Amino acid sequence: MQSHLKTILACLFLSQALWSSELHKDSVQLEELIVTGTKFETSRDLIPLSVSQINESEIKRSGHYNALSIVGTHVPGVFITERNILGFGVSTGGSGIINMRGVGNSPNTQVLVLIDGHPQYQGIFAHPLPDAYVASDVEKVEVIRGPASVLYGSNAMAGAINFITKKQHKEGLSASAHAAYGSYNTQKYAGAIGYNKNNFSIFASANHDRTDGIRPGTDFKISNGYIKAGYRFNPHWSVTADANIAKFFANDSGPVHNPAHFDVDILRGKAALSVDNRYGKLNGSFKFYHNFGKHILSDGFQSTDQNSGLMLYQTYLIGDDTKITGGIDAKMFGGTANSGMAANKLNLVTELAGYVLAYQKIFKIVDLNGGLRFEHHSVFGNEWVPMVGASVQASPTTNLKTSVSKGFRSPTVMELYLYAPNLNLKPESMMNYEVGWMQSYLNHKLRTELTLFLVDGKNMIEVDRNTMPPKRQNVGTFRNKGIEFSTSYNINKQWQASANYTFLDLKKPILAAPRHQVNFNLNYQYKILNVNANLQHIHKLYVSVSDEKTQNYTLLNMRISAKVLKQLELFASVHNILNQQYEINYGYPMPGINFHGGLNFNL
Repeated sequence: MQSHLKTILACLFLSQALWSSELHKDSVQLEELIVTGTKFETSRDLIPLSVSQINESEIKRSGHYNALSIVGTHVPGVFITERNILGFGVSTGGSGIINMRGVGNSPNTQVLVLIDGHPQYQGIFAHPLPDAYVASDVEKVEVIRGPASVLYGSNAMAGAINFITKKQHKEGLSASAHAAYGSYNTQKYAGAIGYNKNNFSIFASANHDRTDGIRPGTDFKISNGYIKAGYRFNPHWSVTADANIAKFFANDSGPVHNPAHFDVDILRGKAALSVDNRYGKLNGSFKFYHNFGKHILSDGFQSTDQNSGLMLYQTYLIGDDTKITGGIDAKMFGGTANSGMAANKLNLVTELAGYVLAYQKIFKIVDLNGGLRFEHHSVFGNEWVPMVGASVQASPTTNLKTSVSKGFRSPTVMELYLYAPNLNLKPESMMNYEVGWMQSYLNHKLRTELTLFLVDGKNMIEVDRNTMPPKRQNVGTFRNKGIEFSTSYNINKQWQASANYTFLDLKKPILAAPRHQVNFNLNYQYKILNVNANLQHIHKLYVSVSDEKTQNYTLLNMRISAKVLKQLELFASVHNILNQQYEINYGYPMPGINFHGGLNFNL
């Protein structure tokens, strides 16, 4: 680890020495504004947490159908498991594990997924449903790498991913359509329409994706609809409402060494309402959300679930150098499960929380941040969650950060009441320590970010099979440390490049946590032509811990598009150009070289 760190630091110091003389004195820092790390829009430089952002153009150029797949190639420290050309699936053979800094599980309950700031997870098992996150409905993605529990509570133990959905920005009426076809009879069709006038906006879309799958019995299909409407009453008050419904069907033929048949039929929906106020010194939001679902599995398991909540927070600016945010969260989740023999109406679990965040600027260059959350769970009691950090603007081009934060995860309804249950479980928890260095060169055309982190976890919930019957206990621990490095370079109007690297040092093997991960993106734009290439290298990825099976592979993907008319774009993509033979889920071979192409129409 020390040799990797010395090499990166040496390169960065040399780069700064060579290019600092070329910086223009009158250059202006182009701030990257984020909301996920603070609940209000602010510069990323002022937040001590590690936050990454993926914009709409990067989402479009990636060519991914699912928004979660994009995160795995654009954000350091994050790895997403996949098993098919489309469809993550659920249950034993499912993928879609989100591993952040070596922390993740199956089902994934330790990284919180948000849509427009609202928690999104299944009410019984408490994991996100990655198949429902359609890339064409997403405008921007913000990722907190490291605990976000002080802001969002349970399930944000290792971090948070916030999918910010599209809304109608353009004045008047607009419409779009998308169609694509590719290998394995993979198809995508999408349409959207939007309208914006006199402070009222509305955006609606419909999508249908399907594939025959890379092996017999691995077909997948999904249809979903989404609508968002907003109205601004005056400069200070606005309201936004949105709803989404998704229906998907997935087949699982089992691992190649143990073939089987398993399928799932899932309906997921959500609705949300947000009332926002914006004054000179006071701003905040009131949010209500309701998620629901019905799952039918071929092994006889059926469930209905819900996850509902309220969020209220306000930020008060005391002068130019002090901000205080206070908030209240209330959640209720649970459902009914039927294993084929008897139905279990599970107790609804509630969580109530209050938190305060404070920001103070001192000496004009130091930004201090601190936060404290108190959370009460209806089953296991109370949890205190602290966070403290600092950001130092050492120069117009240099920003240094450090933070200490706690993350925690409440036991799920399933862990409390189903499958080796234990009502005496305690929350899982971890402490995260990190330091970071953000640097820009060449009049801010070239940017780099280096982060070193150490995480210690305890009370991890594991099934103790030495008891009869087996019972879940708080027996697990972990200690992970590593390096995250990312860079972006706007070379000129035609060429843009970005890259990230993650080194992860683990005390013991963990699924979906590669030791080395490299992602490189290169984009070329010339008149009507756009070419995007992505290279990913994965080294020492554990696909099976029990017998320590690992995978190393390198993926090269390319997408070419041409805007042949003002309203019409044609595109073609090729994935796994090197035709790598590899697995991410043990026993589930991933596709070799594959293609798809299609068109986008915008009015």
